[in-house]
Amino acid sequence: MTLHWQPRPDELDFEAIRASGPGGQNVNKVSNAVHLRFDIRASSLPDAVKERLLNWADQRITTEGVVVIKAQDTRSLERNRADAVARLIELVQAAAHVPKARRATKPTYGSKQRRLEGKSKRSNIKAGRRGTGDF
Repeated sequence: MTLHWQPRPDELDFEAIRASGPGGQNVNKVSNAVHLRFDIRASSLPDAVKERLLNWADQRITTEGVVVIKAQDTRSLERNRADAVARLIELVQAAAHVPKARRATKPTYGSKQRRLEGKSKRSNIKAGRRGTGDF
């Protein structure tokens, strides 16, 4: 299932913070990094995706069900905002993917025979290495 979802602007909460990344002396003066907060429960996501996200063991998701993404890769506040939104969309799309259920299968008769044949060959080789024990 591919989910083509875009968050509504009112669902996103941005907070400008000081970055620890590139920027030289400028990094100490300007708040260019972004904390993006996204409340899963109050969002426009389908219920199945919400449930999967809330049950996910991801350090970016708080116990209250809020996704917190920190973006600080660039020196531009707008590019960091765009990066945070892109990472949120990527996270949601990963949660929307339902893994295919695995069906248990049995090994074929031929594969069992080949395995046993290999074991008996190896057993014969090792038995041939053993001496008679007459010293």
